[in-house]
Amino acid sequence: MNKLKKAYCRTFQTVFKIALPFLPYRKPKIVSSVKDIPDILEKRRCQRAMIITDSGIHSHGLTNRLEKALAQHGLPYFIYDETVANPTTANVEAAVNLYRSNCCDSIIGFGGGSSMDCAKAVGARIACPRRPLSKVKGILKVRRRLPLLIAIPTTAGTGSETTLAAVITDAETRHKYAINDFPLIPKYAVLDPKVTLSLPPSITAATGMDALTHAVEAYIGNSTMPDTRRDALRAVRLIFQNLDTAYIDGGNVEARKNMLKASFYAGCAFTKSYVGYVHAIAHSLGGEYNVPHGLANAVILPSVLEAYGSSIHKKLYRLAVEAGIAGAETPYDQAAQAFIQSIKEMKTRYGIGDTIKEIKEQDIPKLSHYADKEANPLYPVPVLFDVKELEVFYRNLMEDSHYE
Repeated sequence: MNKLKKAYCRTFQTVFKIALPFLPYRKPKIVSSVKDIPDILEKRRCQRAMIITDSGIHSHGLTNRLEKALAQHGLPYFIYDETVANPTTANVEAAVNLYRSNCCDSIIGFGGGSSMDCAKAVGARIACPRRPLSKVKGILKVRRRLPLLIAIPTTAGTGSETTLAAVITDAETRHKYAINDFPLIPKYAVLDPKVTLSLPPSITAATGMDALTHAVEAYIGNSTMPDTRRDALRAVRLIFQNLDTAYIDGGNVEARKNMLKASFYAGCAFTKSYVGYVHAIAHSLGGEYNVPHGLANAVILPSVLEAYGSSIHKKLYRLAVEAGIAGAETPYDQAAQAFIQSIKEMKTRYGIGDTIKEIKEQDIPKLSHYADKEANPLYPVPVLFDVKELEVFYRNLMEDSHYE
């Protein structure tokens, strides 16, 4: 990256870091069961709820307990279940029409990050009826109160139940972009392990490593604060202690509960301290090829950490100690290497490879441009990469090329 752009990025990040303590970040109130939602709606004088989910979750009956609880309290509800992975502007508009036609007054995002992102974007459209999503993308452009927003994660990974971001894909151009504003933070996060028990091992692994990526990128960035460092460390510890168990024994309620906590803490960390190039690259792959976000993060994470080099050894040392894979006396570089190696070993145990088969050589300049536009200057990464440097990561992710 040239010196002028580098100076601009670092200046932008420094100003943003200085402003962080004065911005209205908040954590959602934690609820332990979907059965508590009717009481919340009644307390907030909400009478007609809309549940935003996907067809798989709905058809497998995961929303049944919520639907039953709402029905028992005489609360009408309406379900939009057509959310796709990497939700699109078309998803959002269809859900908005359903919300309006049924005079709803609250939104429940039920599912993984895609359903919750769709729910947030619907809330933004309801709050800003005269502006399309393309006019509120970026930072602090919503600026209006959303309808009551409740998030129920069915996967322990995205952290969307805690964040101010919604990532949406333009249905026509396939460009993926983020909407970031404080009103998008859900009022309530329902951490109910029972809704995660049916997750297959592959999704458990990918979403768990998604949470790990959130925690790691938040911790190694340059905009950390005591509370975000604390939350990131909590998340890393819980993931290393519980992800293997949740992967092997999906019915282990304690492990599932702890993974939901890990996802929540990781979400709290990165919503304030931001992420980095792993996410920027993963988002471009999700937008272009519909690659699941958690899987993309898991594939990419070790190679980006290695590219940062010694600049993050001390921070990876702290994560390695927290994870129990290094001792306090371990040299920084050795602990960092052990931490990265442990991530590679996790990928092997979970059957996650090192490549993304969909990547085409001719697409790499466009993908790299998207990643650069997303990350620079916003993400306070340890080392700055420009478009050409980012292209290397995509080529290393192609099936005929493996990073060492």
